[in-house]
Amino acid sequence: MSAKTTNTRTDAEAILAGIGGADNIASFTHCATRLRFELNDPSLANKEELDAIPKVLGAVPQGGRNYQVVIGGDVATVYDQMNALPEMRARENGQSNDDVKAAARSKAQGKMPWMDAFFEYLSDSFRPILGVLLGASLIIAFASVLDAFGVVDFRAEDKPASWFFVDAMWRSVFYFLPIMIAYNAGKKLRIDPWVPAAIMGALMTPEFMNLADNPAAQCSIANEELQTELCTIDIFGITMPLQDYGGNVFVPLMMAVVAALIYKGFQKLIPSAVHMVFVPFLTLLIVIPLTAFLIGPFGIWVGNGLGTGLAWLNDNAPFIFAIAIPMLYPFLVPLGLHWPLNALMLVNIQALGYDFIQGPMGAWNFACFGATAGVLFLSMRDKDDVMRQTSGSALAAGLFGGISEPSLYGIHLRYKRIYPRMLVGCFAGGLTIALLSIGSNGVTTDAFVFTSLLTIGVFSPIATYVIAIAVAFFVSMTLIILTDYRTPEERAELKARQEAAADESAIENSEDASEDSTNKVEAKSTPAGSAAAGAAAGAATTAATATKTAAEIMSPATGEVVPMDKIDDPVFAARTLGDGVGVIPEGNEVYSPVAGKVITATKSGHAYGLKTDDGVEVLVHIGINTVKMKGEGFEPAVKKGDEIAAGDLLATVDFAAVKDAGYDPIIVVAITNTKAMNSVDPAGLKHASAGDKIISVAR
Repeated sequence: MSAKTTNTRTDAEAILAGIGGADNIASFTHCATRLRFELNDPSLANKEELDAIPKVLGAVPQGGRNYQVVIGGDVATVYDQMNALPEMRARENGQSNDDVKAAARSKAQGKMPWMDAFFEYLSDSFRPILGVLLGASLIIAFASVLDAFGVVDFRAEDKPASWFFVDAMWRSVFYFLPIMIAYNAGKKLRIDPWVPAAIMGALMTPEFMNLADNPAAQCSIANEELQTELCTIDIFGITMPLQDYGGNVFVPLMMAVVAALIYKGFQKLIPSAVHMVFVPFLTLLIVIPLTAFLIGPFGIWVGNGLGTGLAWLNDNAPFIFAIAIPMLYPFLVPLGLHWPLNALMLVNIQALGYDFIQGPMGAWNFACFGATAGVLFLSMRDKDDVMRQTSGSALAAGLFGGISEPSLYGIHLRYKRIYPRMLVGCFAGGLTIALLSIGSNGVTTDAFVFTSLLTIGVFSPIATYVIAIAVAFFVSMTLIILTDYRTPEERAELKARQEAAADESAIENSEDASEDSTNKVEAKSTPAGSAAAGAAAGAATTAATATKTAAEIMSPATGEVVPMDKIDDPVFAARTLGDGVGVIPEGNEVYSPVAGKVITATKSGHAYGLKTDDGVEVLVHIGINTVKMKGEGFEPAVKKGDEIAAGDLLATVDFAAVKDAGYDPIIVVAITNTKAMNSVDPAGLKHASAGDKIISVAR
């Protein structure tokens, strides 16, 4: 799809077309940065079309029928726009976001599906407030920058009232976080979400908080190490701990589960006609005291215990801790398993007054962003406009927003060479923190933030943090630039696409010039001029006919001929690398289908790029995924730069070994610059001998 096409319709419409239309969608949902599809027929999804849409950061097949389209922070808006399209509203068997996730849970694989449900519960309780958490973290970053430059002391008790108001702008999110999480958790558990939100709100009212100042309250030191005070008071003859629940995350998560059980229990017992009145009332009546007396204190105890335990590990094994965190995150984030650590960060801040996880986590984030910067550098050097746009957008989202998903899903998970290099950057950044933090408790912060350039000022010691993230960033970036993020085959594919685009542009320019010339001749309307114009037109027609030279592509082996769309590989079947056919070989020799020059030859011997004197570019790809055999069973007979004739031996292949290794032995013959050709026509043979014509190409 061209940019011109996408400009004539909305991004939502373009994505729907690229995914194969509304009828191709079995289910549709979204997460923090990407649209998630389950498709009826994955082959109908057009990755090239999707990647060409400006709003799309990347299109990622996920195996089976699953497909992801990475959007970034605006994913919810695009999701709503797509659902508002007439085709989507008319779609049969449509499923909502919650329906899809419920179905996914019901099909959970593995021995412990309950653990999948647990992590999804945590994730979905946090995801909806991602935006306000990011907004609050940027306000904190702004305040920290002003504090660092001495504009105002944000920790002073006598600072101007204006700055107390700025504090309220970000504290509103973190102080009332329990109510937000309770609401999301209730929604996730399919009860009225305002019920758990109201339960947490009851424990954060002035009436509850002021009980600590009541003459009947008794206060004592609860934790000598943390210097925290615990007050208790008798309520209806029962001792109730008076906790500060502001910013707590464990209590609402546990309370919502209990509230959901009680809420749904009353739904079964009470007639549906009076559900609205009595079900919320009775749930509040039971769960508010239950939370105040039992669930709340237990949640505070669990949170303090986890925070203290991790602090002990950070103090006693800083090397292990500082390196483990950035090395684990690249595997946790794609699976959505990083949310529990985010909850622990908030617990640390509440229990200890600071958090020590975000510092090492910053090493992972900036290693991720460094790898993206390396991809951006190479895409600019190689004039790869699609990847330049993708990596540029992802890098901006990372450096200024601290969001890693556009980089991960738009780039890193698509190219297998990136992760090993990025992990070296993660290790280098974590090791830097470990070495520079000997004798201290590492890099800490007293605020929950997204690790970006704008939030550097909240970390202490700032010099250690800056050095560590710089090391992580530049190590990853340098490794990507020096060793590339693409395999030789992927670089060859890019070159073929660029040459095809250049050839197509040249043909269009030539046709335009010919048309202009014809118009000028026709403009001479005198009798003599008409005769001359007729002669010129005849000559132009003859010349045009002469330029359409035909090339015949021969079969590289004897065997069954398979149409391109029947090849068991989505890239070839979608003709992403050009039109052509496949041949299932009956012998072990693979011959050149054309005369010309070898422009690429892989070391593994499984793929060859050939170019004829007429400019036809042919890819001979032996087997599907046989690059993983690393050359075993392949004996190349030619090398890059060789001049060859049609029928010359390209390689001898042990196809029995290919089959034994579990790979499809089919030989794919594709015209990689199909777009530059006038026509590419398979001969229609069902079986061919080596040397038989299987494709006709005309320019």
